Amino acid sequence: MDSKNQKDSIVPLRRVIISGGGTGGHIFPAISIANALRRRFPEVDILFVGADNRMEMERVPAAGYPIKGLTICGFDRKNIFRNISVLFKLRKAMTDARSIIKSFSPQIVIGVGGYASGPTLKAAQKLRIPTLLQEQNSYAGVTNKLLAKKARRICVAYEGMERFFPAESIVMTGNPVRKGLTDITLSQAEAKTQLGFDPDKPLVLFVGGSLGARTINESVAASLDNFIAAGIQVLWQTGKNYDGDARLRSFKDNSGVKATPFISDMDVVYRAADLVVSRAGAGSISELQSLGKAVVLVPSPNVAEDHQRKNALALVRHNAAVMIEDAECRAKLADTVISLIGDVDRRKTLSDNISRMALKDSDEHIVDTIIDIINSENK
Repeated sequence: MDSKNQKDSIVPLRRVIISGGGTGGHIFPAISIANALRRRFPEVDILFVGADNRMEMERVPAAGYPIKGLTICGFDRKNIFRNISVLFKLRKAMTDARSIIKSFSPQIVIGVGGYASGPTLKAAQKLRIPTLLQEQNSYAGVTNKLLAKKARRICVAYEGMERFFPAESIVMTGNPVRKGLTDITLSQAEAKTQLGFDPDKPLVLFVGGSLGARTINESVAASLDNFIAAGIQVLWQTGKNYDGDARLRSFKDNSGVKATPFISDMDVVYRAADLVVSRAGAGSISELQSLGKAVVLVPSPNVAEDHQRKNALALVRHNAAVMIEDAECRAKLADTVISLIGDVDRRKTLSDNISRMALKDSDEHIVDTIIDIINSENK
């Protein structure tokens, strides 16, 4: 029997709570962890706890898992008076989370970030149930820094995280990525053809997340004539918030430009792209690392702790990505993209370096860590 099976056989895993969400960057890793747990323990009962009216309330059931919602929202950093209602919601969320945990009786509670993660893990810690944090970013948020003091393990994707967390609790696992992205067998030319593009021309993927990124969208719209003149094909994921924009609709008939609010077949799209322009969310970066894609990162300035910029800088320091500040995107995007498309060697260097930063099988390593915690609880 190998060591993994020996570990699995000591204490069976029966009930697990996974909490968090709000964005795909939290939800996709959470579902990946759940799927890895289910592969290792087919009978395990997994319950998600998310925030009402957030993305996880749809995406998690679609992935085949039950979810309970907490009524909670984030603090308003601009208008402190609005936080009076936030505090009342937080208190109720703590009470509801405690009730859910006591009713479900999990062996461990896993937090992946997002509004619901804080009260759920805090309630679990007060009930003396072991907790594990999965911190996706290179700069930890306030909630995870507070929860880390009593967490058994913190699974991270970047070096140097001991400046936020107890060093003895940190495990370098990387961020889980969606299964299937690396399994595609199509060549790049075949992928371009399948998407309706000319296989002999370069293709740039612009992606700003499921809701869309205003700066990226406006910068692409302003640069399209330049891209077309340079012989560059464009695949543009606008996000659902921008699909109705008349400026975006007007470009959909160009054979070398395809705009769409959402992309489902990301495996084909990533394989087809010669260059990716993206926000710098941790989940996106982990996927780009796993696939070795040359990328231009445009960090969102509208995130807590400016963590996207810090994620991007962690790659830039390794010559593994090019970064454009959000405020400079409109002025610099066209020249940067056209220059990189014309410089094959530079793109290869970026691709090679970002590949070296990838941590493979992150979901399985996180499950190993969960098993270690459960086993230590039952010694």
